[in-house]
Amino acid sequence: MRLPPTTLAQRISALAVGVAVITALLAGLLAINLVQRSNTAAARETLGDFADVARVAADQGSNARDNQARVQASLRTLGIQSASIDSAGNVRTNSPLLRVVLTDANVRTVLVSGSLSAQRRIQGQLVLIEARGSRSGGIALVQRRSEATAAADRAIRQIVWALLIAVGLAALLGLLVALRISRPLRRTAEAAHALAAGHRDVAVLAQGPAEVAEVGVALNSLAAALSHSEARQREFLLSVSHELRTPLTAITGYAESLADGVVAPEQAAEVGSIVLTESLRLDRLVADLLDLARLDAQQFRIELRDVDVLELCRAAGQVWSGRCAAVGVRFELQLDATARAGRCVIRTDPARLRQVLDGLLENALRVTPAGAPIVLAARAEQAPDQRPVVVAEVRDGGPGLAEADFAVAFERSALYERYRGLRQVGTGLGLAIVAGLVSRLGATIEAGRAPEGGARFTVRLPAG
Repeated sequence: MRLPPTTLAQRISALAVGVAVITALLAGLLAINLVQRSNTAAARETLGDFADVARVAADQGSNARDNQARVQASLRTLGIQSASIDSAGNVRTNSPLLRVVLTDANVRTVLVSGSLSAQRRIQGQLVLIEARGSRSGGIALVQRRSEATAAADRAIRQIVWALLIAVGLAALLGLLVALRISRPLRRTAEAAHALAAGHRDVAVLAQGPAEVAEVGVALNSLAAALSHSEARQREFLLSVSHELRTPLTAITGYAESLADGVVAPEQAAEVGSIVLTESLRLDRLVADLLDLARLDAQQFRIELRDVDVLELCRAAGQVWSGRCAAVGVRFELQLDATARAGRCVIRTDPARLRQVLDGLLENALRVTPAGAPIVLAARAEQAPDQRPVVVAEVRDGGPGLAEADFAVAFERSALYERYRGLRQVGTGLGLAIVAGLVSRLGATIEAGRAPEGGARFTVRLPAG
């Protein structure tokens, strides 16, 4: 059975508690071990000092046995059990513990070396032994470690309690931090779900840590971008619907007239010509829409080969000079005569590049009045980063573009909406298709003013 996923707050709290517990265990074990070792050493040292004092006291005066008895009575008041050892090795004591702890080997060690410092474990308890030799034999002191280090053991218990309190505080702080992080994340997740459900008025307060607040800001930016994109799509669809309806209305009206016999026989050719014109217009709009769809698709194919841009422009000029002459527009072809052989040869897709030039020239021919020029130019240049580029440029003598048009010239229907009814316009998709093709070719395009008085569109293709 699969367990339900844990929340971020639970994970952060568990992490904080885990880190605190591990830290407390390691620190506690290390501290307790060090304190216990230090306490044991201090207790042994203190008991040894008492043994030294007891030996000195026992050796003073004329009656060693009475002196030892007085010393033992004094030690009992301090909670230290003692025994006297005579020169024959006999042990005199009232302490059952000493009778168990002090062995014959210990007694011989005291009588021979004059000193004994040892410890033994009796019934699970550590017992400290200190003995010193004297004139009458010796004196031995024993003390349970728990009695000698009672005050220090209380300090250890305080350390343990302090560590437990630290663990509790760490768990509480971890929970508070987790809640502070998870609460804005939860609100952001709810806003994202609302955004996915189609709500575009989503706004998230930028709260919490910097990274969490940045997620909220990014979601707000995404909501605004989606709203803008969908608004543009609605405008685009409305524009396309309008453009589709216009020729369809004309075709439908004339078709009904022909079907009802309203059109006279001598007018049939004229009506057919109008229907054909509107059908071609409709076909061009559908073709533009298909081109845009292909540009957005991943399977859009680019077939790269070595292409001489000068020759490609020369071939395009042969076609467009005739089309321009038919409507009284002057066509000029300006090719870089100083370009060395091969300098204008680049690796690109010739069909797509020709499609770019044809799109720009058709756009220019639509707005250029009779008698004004259209220029197709090509030359080799160096980019600002010193890389070689080949420039293909289309300029016209039409009404041109305003400064504010340059930034939106390649957006779908942007110029179409601005100039519809003021000048000749196409489907509103041509420049968007050109920009998409240029991007797929790895080139750049920009709009500007032409010296001929109209618009200038400059395509820069990398040559190396």
